[in-house]
Amino acid sequence: MIAVTGATGNIGSKLTRILLDKGEKVLCIARHADKLIPFTDRGAGAVAISLAQTDLLAEAFYGAEAVFAMIPPNYAAPDFLAYQDMIGTSLVEAIEQSGVKNVVNLSSLGADLPDKTGPIKGLRAQELRLNRLKGVNVLHLQPAYFMENLLVNADLIKTQNIMGSALRSDLQMHMVATRDIAAVAAQHLQKRDFAGKSVVQLLGRSDLTMDEATAIIGRKIDKPDLRYVQFSYEDTEKALAGIGFSADAVKLFIEMSRAFNEGLIKGIRTKENTTGTAFEEFAQIFRSLAGGR
Repeated sequence: MIAVTGATGNIGSKLTRILLDKGEKVLCIARHADKLIPFTDRGAGAVAISLAQTDLLAEAFYGAEAVFAMIPPNYAAPDFLAYQDMIGTSLVEAIEQSGVKNVVNLSSLGADLPDKTGPIKGLRAQELRLNRLKGVNVLHLQPAYFMENLLVNADLIKTQNIMGSALRSDLQMHMVATRDIAAVAAQHLQKRDFAGKSVVQLLGRSDLTMDEATAIIGRKIDKPDLRYVQFSYEDTEKALAGIGFSADAVKLFIEMSRAFNEGLIKGIRTKENTTGTAFEEFAQIFRSLAGGR
């Protein structure tokens, strides 16, 4: 059995479908039982609990040959890093209590850095916690910036014919599709081909600037004049607060944006960490979301 935390999330749901397609026995773990129905209808097991419920989580993990571990984001948390520490500690204790020996952990590019990375700092702390487990093989996946992060621009495209964020327009970004992250996770969870503590970066098919990504999306949705606007940090703070981010989460995400803009968060591209989905292929989704024909 393979246990998947965050099974209804952007990556976890894709991972679960891949594993089920491959005939694996899967236990899905998420907070809301109703969202697990599509997977239980396909024969998956399901447990609806909070990852903070350590004893119940350990019980769910018992007998699993491998676990996909992640800390689901909670942007409304008044102390975001404390929230990450609470969930991360619960995951580690549950792994230890249940005797699980193989863990694929969802981390992030930039987790090698000690500070100035915003919420990524909490994922670094989780890597260190997992690395202290004795007799447990842990593979840390460190994906780059998600292509799906750009989907928040759909309304801006419709209403103002722009895309925007706090990131520099000319910044070369590694961008990866979440389906590629899920595919790599599935491969390692099935094969259990990792030992000790190891790290795999996932950098996407190629690097792009926000200007380049915007131009590609514009072509896909027949809006060749679509342009990218770099928002000030102050305007970004207001926008994040307006969609429910706590003041602490806002501060951390601005810090992360600065880290990207200053070139602190970056990987080293290799054949192994170059994934398959081209940005042009991903950008097709904007045809329905942003009014393309």
